[in-house]
Amino acid sequence: MLTLNKSAFSVQYFLSILTISTLLISCNSSESEPKEDLSAEGNKKEIVLTQKQFESSNMLLGKLEKHSFNQSIKSYGVIDVPPENKASVSAYFGGYVKKLSLLEGQFVEKGQVLFTLENPEYIEIQQNFLEAKDQLNYLRSDYERQKILVEDNVSSQKTYLKAEAEYKVTLVRFESLKKKLDLMNLDPNNLNEANIRSEISLTAPISGNISQIHATRGMYLNPDDIALTIINSDHIHLELSIFEKDLPKIMVGQEIHFKLQNDGTKDYVAEVHLVGNFIDPESRTASLHGHLANDKESKFFTPGMYIEAEIFCSSDTLISLSESAIVMLRENNFVLVKTGSTGDQLSFEKREVRVGQIKDGFAEILNSSDFNNDDEFLVKGAFNLITE
Repeated sequence: MLTLNKSAFSVQYFLSILTISTLLISCNSSESEPKEDLSAEGNKKEIVLTQKQFESSNMLLGKLEKHSFNQSIKSYGVIDVPPENKASVSAYFGGYVKKLSLLEGQFVEKGQVLFTLENPEYIEIQQNFLEAKDQLNYLRSDYERQKILVEDNVSSQKTYLKAEAEYKVTLVRFESLKKKLDLMNLDPNNLNEANIRSEISLTAPISGNISQIHATRGMYLNPDDIALTIINSDHIHLELSIFEKDLPKIMVGQEIHFKLQNDGTKDYVAEVHLVGNFIDPESRTASLHGHLANDKESKFFTPGMYIEAEIFCSSDTLISLSESAIVMLRENNFVLVKTGSTGDQLSFEKREVRVGQIKDGFAEILNSSDFNNDDEFLVKGAFNLITE
């Protein structure tokens, strides 16, 4: 009997300890987990949190607010300069490249000598010019003398007409050779028998940086060969391609945000300056010309750089909520609305919302009229509570 009583006492003692442990675990669990009221269907209707739970999870509250939603069109293009800021340098008269000491990227001033060409034909052109110049002086005097004689009936009309024809033919030849010398950058007024040369110099037509050099020393440069190109970057602009369907939305003055394709960290601003009225039959796009909002930023760009652009064509101010407050669940969107606070507890109700546009971390709330202006929403931490 004594052994039986000890065994019964041990069982009773073990059951008491188990009951106390269960109660303690239950109490601790209820403190760390939010309380939930369930509807008949088993869905959460209300979620209750303690202030400690709210703070330890870094939760935040927010309200409905007005936010600007910009309608935009994305486009691609390049950094470019106007046609008058590009120059391809070639020779009007072929010749061998003799002096060339330039580097790509080097800055040159307008009128600066770029390189020299050499060709014996240059000597012949100068020789012909000087001969025509001397002949012209004689023929002009003879023509004027024959004109006076024919007026006085001393000389025949035939002799006068011959003198006139020879003078005018030589005059045309003289002026033609003079123009050639101008194209060769030789001053016809200072040319004489003592300074005939076999070299000519080619100068920069504009100021800018040399972008490409095709010529090399010793090569023969034909008149249709491009020796080098110069680009002046003083008027950097954007050249974008716009699809046909987007053209009606584009207007002069609209803001453009763009990034370099290889560096998406920096955002630059430009403005629509011109919109092309020709649509390419193959790509079905038109060109758009944009100017930088800050000309000082042009130093960061080089013509030919690829860019990604976004053109803002309209802006609407709409009632919105932080995007982080919205949780999609089974193709529907839900938020947690604060319904009250008592003591150390906060209560929230799950409500459905209809979402419109989403931009810059904000979502348009289409059914904003279902809520009060002073309603508070859980904008941080709602996801775990709704999906659990």
